Amino acid sequence: MAIDTFRIARKSDADAIAQLVNGAYRPEPNATGWTHEAHLVSGSRTHTGHITKLLGRPDSVILVGLKKSELVACVHIEKAETHSRIGMLAVCPLRQGLGLGKQMLTHAEKYAHACFSSEKFILQVISARSELIAFYLRQGYQKTGEILDFPHSADVGTPITPDLHLEILEKYTHALANTPMTTHP
Repeated sequence: MAIDTFRIARKSDADAIAQLVNGAYRPEPNATGWTHEAHLVSGSRTHTGHITKLLGRPDSVILVGLKKSELVACVHIEKAETHSRIGMLAVCPLRQGLGLGKQMLTHAEKYAHACFSSEKFILQVISARSELIAFYLRQGYQKTGEILDFPHSADVGTPITPDLHLEILEKYTHALANTPMTTHP
């Protein structure tokens, strides 16, 4: 299955993006989906106000992926000097495992390289999410060895276990394929 359209999120998308992200990261008990972190972190991953704030920051963009006009995936990109931070990659749980996350990530990398002149991409992943780290390693990311404490003050949920950490992964732009990027306004 392929994403039909990539576009930059609008403020009017904020509620739908928050629902998508929370459904992908912290679904209800017994929910379907390829991967989530509800067993590690409780509470919402984000909210409409947070999404709106991200959309209003300079050098920050949320890209959305649409399938027949339905929002099925999203990712946040923020420029930081010569690199971009990529985060909040989410795919509708009922559509996970179909390659949409890989498509969204690839598009985000191309966007960051073309629009932010990024030389590398940086991700923060909860270190206990081995299946997600393995996914990113398959996409060409590498472990940096840098480990951060869970961001308790970031309003992204409460760890269920006290020893959660974030692992930093990175990928340099020379690893990108030479394929065109198409993002609709």
